[in-house]
Amino acid sequence: MEKYEIDSLDIKILNYLRKDARMPFIEMARKLFVSGGTIHQRVEKLKEAKIITGSSIQLDHKKLGFDVTVLLGVHLKNAKDVEKVINELNKLDEVVEAYYTTGSYALIVKILVNDIEHFHNFLIKKLQSIDEVQSTESFISLKQVIKKDVSLRVNDR
Repeated sequence: MEKYEIDSLDIKILNYLRKDARMPFIEMARKLFVSGGTIHQRVEKLKEAKIITGSSIQLDHKKLGFDVTVLLGVHLKNAKDVEKVINELNKLDEVVEAYYTTGSYALIVKILVNDIEHFHNFLIKKLQSIDEVQSTESFISLKQVIKKDVSLRVNDR
């Protein structure tokens, strides 16, 4: 598919879906003063263009026992080993996000663990046992103060 040009209706649809991915198309259509078929067609086009890449639920990790969030700065012994390290990190259940970065660290990794003891075991037995990892720096999150998606506005373009 060639590049899809997003218009104001698409942005409104995306904003509704960001708030509630399960909102019925007919309800969205009523709010936007268009037909349900229009919403369905637009959503399908947004999927074809890979602007919408899925839908998901949000979990309360603390209620599931993951009380500690840690961001880790990872230094590698050699920059050429980044893909191998990424593959190893991907195998670790505690790793929920990883970013290949510029700056002081080759990777910034977000992990979720049950408690500090779990984190300590993860660090020693899993992360630091990856030969290509030279060192790490840990940042324990005290509280997530902002969590939001990118802002989509009709007239920002």
